[in-house]
Amino acid sequence: MKYKHNQYTEGASICGAIFGALFLYWGINSLIPPGNWIWGIISTAIGVAILSGQIAALANKSKLRRTVKYEFESNPDASVDQISKNTGISKKDVQAIILELKMRGELRGKFSSSTGKLKVVQEDAVQEQKVSFCTSCGTPIKKEEAQYCSYCGASIQH
Repeated sequence: MKYKHNQYTEGASICGAIFGALFLYWGINSLIPPGNWIWGIISTAIGVAILSGQIAALANKSKLRRTVKYEFESNPDASVDQISKNTGISKKDVQAIILELKMRGELRGKFSSSTGKLKVVQEDAVQEQKVSFCTSCGTPIKKEEAQYCSYCGASIQH
């Protein structure tokens, strides 16, 4: 896998895909009715090149996500700096990948505010940390024995 600096955050873009699709559309429309064949072929080739580059960038993003996820699986208490050094991926991209992995639910845990290392949260701990919410106002109920919401005073039903 070849990696260029900040490739994950700056790789594929919707704008690039739109331009590629426009060139492809323009090129095919120039080819279908007998029109200007040279410009039709050129614009079709440009559209195909742009779209294939965008598809390759998306595939590479997937590889980078797998690489970072594998690094955390093999060294669960790694920091962003360590992952960046081990993989050669920039810190900016590692952080973006971590956020995406967390969003997808593929990476669970919190980073220590003093060491910067990931603390993996076990599935049992996640279930124990479930917080109930007031059905009236939506405020988190922190005490399990609470009978009334501390914010709006509504009765809590357990």
